[in-house]
Amino acid sequence: MTNMSDIVLFSLSGFSATANYKILLSSLTLLCYCLIVLLNVSLVLTIILDQSLHEPMYVFVCSLCINGLYGSTGFYPKFFFDLLSKIQVISYSGCLLQVFVIYSNIKIDYSSLVVMAYDRYVAICRPLEYHSVMSVRRTAVLVAFSWLAPLCCEVMVLTLTSTLKFCNSRIDKLYCENWSLVKLACGSTKTNNIFGLFVIALYCLHLLFIVCSYVQLVKAALKSTKGKRKFTQTCVPHLLCLLNVSVALLFDVMYSRYGSASVPQSVKNFFAIQFIVIPPIINPIIYGLILTKIRNKIVHLCVMAGQRLQLRVEV
Repeated sequence: MTNMSDIVLFSLSGFSATANYKILLSSLTLLCYCLIVLLNVSLVLTIILDQSLHEPMYVFVCSLCINGLYGSTGFYPKFFFDLLSKIQVISYSGCLLQVFVIYSNIKIDYSSLVVMAYDRYVAICRPLEYHSVMSVRRTAVLVAFSWLAPLCCEVMVLTLTSTLKFCNSRIDKLYCENWSLVKLACGSTKTNNIFGLFVIALYCLHLLFIVCSYVQLVKAALKSTKGKRKFTQTCVPHLLCLLNVSVALLFDVMYSRYGSASVPQSVKNFFAIQFIVIPPIINPIIYGLILTKIRNKIVHLCVMAGQRLQLRVEV
């Protein structure tokens, strides 16, 4: 990627609204990041270490949690450092890297939810074929697709952005965001805009695929009591995660493109970070609480750990 701009540093002006709350916000940031790491690592380790959870549905949940850790690590350390700094700046290469991690993270989330919808469709609509269709090989291919396709898409987005010449270095956000960079460009951004709309349309198709899958799922689930139970136990958490990610992403996309300059900076900041903060916390909680098999395994591991700790204390 060749940078045609002389700008080597960008300033993050979104932090102007946080000056009076640095200690409180930095403490909450650290707490939030630790909570995300604890919840997601707990779920990932539970699934990896327990042989009975080595099934497609739980493998996809594991992938979703790993993605939560990936995206959070791309945002929280820099955000925490900026909260405590007097000047909030980021290098050109660091900006592109942050854009890549944060937005590939949300795309991987969506692709993972598409793959999980397909898995639930096969499990409920074609139960007799489930183990032949969702083989180990196909599961691996679907996991690879849910990561590689978004990563390649984001590489193409950043390749286009890297060709722009920037006339301003002030980013009106708490972190680097591709649309914010495009708005700083001096020349034509028509290609970037068209490709951006293509990406939005592509992920709208993702959502349409999920909706179509669930129409078939509901039809199949209503035919039997067993189907209704299976739908409630395994599809409800998926729908909650989908709603969580979709609403958060919609706020970000709509505000980035059509937000008013008159909106207070604190409100802008909320809309800017809620899709980074909320899904990595909510997703593992939803799956950990609602999926009975995972919940029982986590409770069992906690009880075992408690018993071992008690034995050590007694000794």
